[in-house]
Amino acid sequence: MLRTLEEVLAAAKALKPCTIAVAAAQDKDVLTAVYAAANQGLVKPLLVGDQAEILRIAEESGIPVAAEDVVDEPDKAAACMKAAALVRDHRADLLMKGFADTSLVMRAVLNSENDLKKSALISHIAVMEVPGFDRLFHVTDSAMNIAPTLEQKRAILENAVEVAHALGNDLPKVAALCAVEKVNPKMPCTQDAWELAEENRRGEITGCLVDGPLALDNAVSAEAARHKGINSPVAGYADILLVPDIEAGNLLNKAMEYFSGAKKAGVMMGAKVPIVLTSRATSAQSKMYSIALGVLITAKMKERS
Repeated sequence: MLRTLEEVLAAAKALKPCTIAVAAAQDKDVLTAVYAAANQGLVKPLLVGDQAEILRIAEESGIPVAAEDVVDEPDKAAACMKAAALVRDHRADLLMKGFADTSLVMRAVLNSENDLKKSALISHIAVMEVPGFDRLFHVTDSAMNIAPTLEQKRAILENAVEVAHALGNDLPKVAALCAVEKVNPKMPCTQDAWELAEENRRGEITGCLVDGPLALDNAVSAEAARHKGINSPVAGYADILLVPDIEAGNLLNKAMEYFSGAKKAGVMMGAKVPIVLTSRATSAQSKMYSIALGVLITAKMKERS
């Protein structure tokens, strides 16, 4: 099981490079990250976007972009469609968001012409390496689904489990997070958490161990779980932190990064290939880790197909 993002990067380097299609690639930070990944043997870039702007940025920044790496499409929505089509046509193995709104990328992925949707819904998973812990955390969903229903939480959970499996964690422990550890009818998320745990116990959700509702402290701290008398194989040892809504996911993700100095990677799951999606504020290191994560997941998907 991979326990650090450097281990993720090393595992990805050991694989055959993936061709990565970058949608609306006319962005210095994105080009820098993609070609840094290319220099380490992770990917072969295929850039879709405004060719003149891409080549201008590359020349000014000393990034070795060749004209043959670029598919010229100045319109961002059309560039996202073309990048998704490259994946559909097996000319690219992996998709990455460039200088375009996430909604444009998702629209292209979900377009019936591209036929790239795989699971019940697409969700974001942040893989976080937090100082002081001996494992990677998978935080869902901080970027896509605003107030997921029970059915949507089930799909989000399945997407996160697929990422954990790709990192060698064959039975990840899932904490369905809430503010409290008991079912409270005034807090619907606690009922959802209990139901997901019950479905796991009945064998309806597989490939993981689920418990909930659990608060964050007793999900990640065995000592906190003991103090509260919680006896569970998940409590204190959670790998996947299933959050109740986008606000909780976004706050937890950014708190880990900015308050604790966590390293992170992020992908969108639920399509036929992972989608590398990072914010403009994300560090170059984080973008590299995200690309490596996407490469590793792509390899595992190919193994199963």
